[in-house]
Amino acid sequence: MKRGQTAAAAPAASRRSAIRPFVAMDVLAAANRREAAGARVIHMEVGQPNAPTPRTVLAAAAAALTGGRFGYTEALGIPALRNRIARHYGEAYGVEVDPRRVAITTGSSAAFNLALLAAFDAGDRVLVTAPGYPAYRNILGALDLVPVEVELTSNSPVVTPERLREVHAGQKLAGVLIASPANPTGTMLSPDELRALVRTAEELGIRYISDEIYHRLVYDGVEATAAGMSPHVIVVNSFSKYYCMTGWRIGWMVLPEDLVRPVERIAQNLYICPPDIAQQAAIAAFDATEELDAVRENYAASRRLLLRRLPEIGFTGLYPVDGAFYVYASLGELGDDSEAFSARMLAEAGVAATPGIDFDPVAGRGAIRFSFAGSPADMAEAAERMEAWLR
Repeated sequence: MKRGQTAAAAPAASRRSAIRPFVAMDVLAAANRREAAGARVIHMEVGQPNAPTPRTVLAAAAAALTGGRFGYTEALGIPALRNRIARHYGEAYGVEVDPRRVAITTGSSAAFNLALLAAFDAGDRVLVTAPGYPAYRNILGALDLVPVEVELTSNSPVVTPERLREVHAGQKLAGVLIASPANPTGTMLSPDELRALVRTAEELGIRYISDEIYHRLVYDGVEATAAGMSPHVIVVNSFSKYYCMTGWRIGWMVLPEDLVRPVERIAQNLYICPPDIAQQAAIAAFDATEELDAVRENYAASRRLLLRRLPEIGFTGLYPVDGAFYVYASLGELGDDSEAFSARMLAEAGVAATPGIDFDPVAGRGAIRFSFAGSPADMAEAAERMEAWLR
């Protein structure tokens, strides 16, 4: 550059990138920095199973490694895994699923991208809940879709058909995205509630997306899959949660017939395919039920402890924790700024939890989410630390 010349301004980041951060990951980063400095931190901020990947999965991955070569697979995944997942629906739910409707994805995160791109056009409105998984809202915004948030409370914790009709009358929805069991609350729709909601969506011409990544982590009630209630729904699931395979980045979808080829085309261009070794290893996850159910029992023990201890400490307004591994609670008299509360609790008590603003930017200022995916011993220690800190 010549003397006296002014540098041209760098191009700005895209409008799509101006989405809210995933605050839980920011809290995790802060907790990791404290640990790197030598502090002991109890992690209750992310939905990360404390248990290792099942032995059967590790053995399958080790066997695959002896072949020495991993390559591209079909964009929708290897047939063996698609067939095994289809079989799982028959075994677990008594629902027949054509393996051709199963799409393997790079975690459920990629599944949501693919589903939203294939099912909706820019400007379409999609109902989500508040509190709700923040990535729904953020991805919708990045894809030029419009999230329509329905506020839930601990006394009214699920979307009802009447509420769906009411919102649709004013907003003209194209889609609805509901998790059951839910993140951050753990609340689950009963089979009858889910069926009624799916039928109402179909009557109104709304595409239903059912997030079922916390299936098999249920403590109260009966889980049901939307795949058995309509051939037109999109079902998303993952190997991350119950199967303890977060880092393997492997998930799946059950798709309506009309979206199989559209999803395949988009996947070919965005991802090429899911990781080959993760797909081969995931087949063995369905043979690890005994090991994984023992992990679930640890979650159940942690759930019982927190449902007793959190109200004693001062947290109120807990949502029904039917499944998953989260408790979503009001700060009550403890404060009305969840972000500041979370930061202080990490710095002063060594307990990392996610502020409610991640899940509900408005009402979440007075709420916080605790993950009990760690060990029961860690959850007991976290309760003791919080009680001593707030005393």
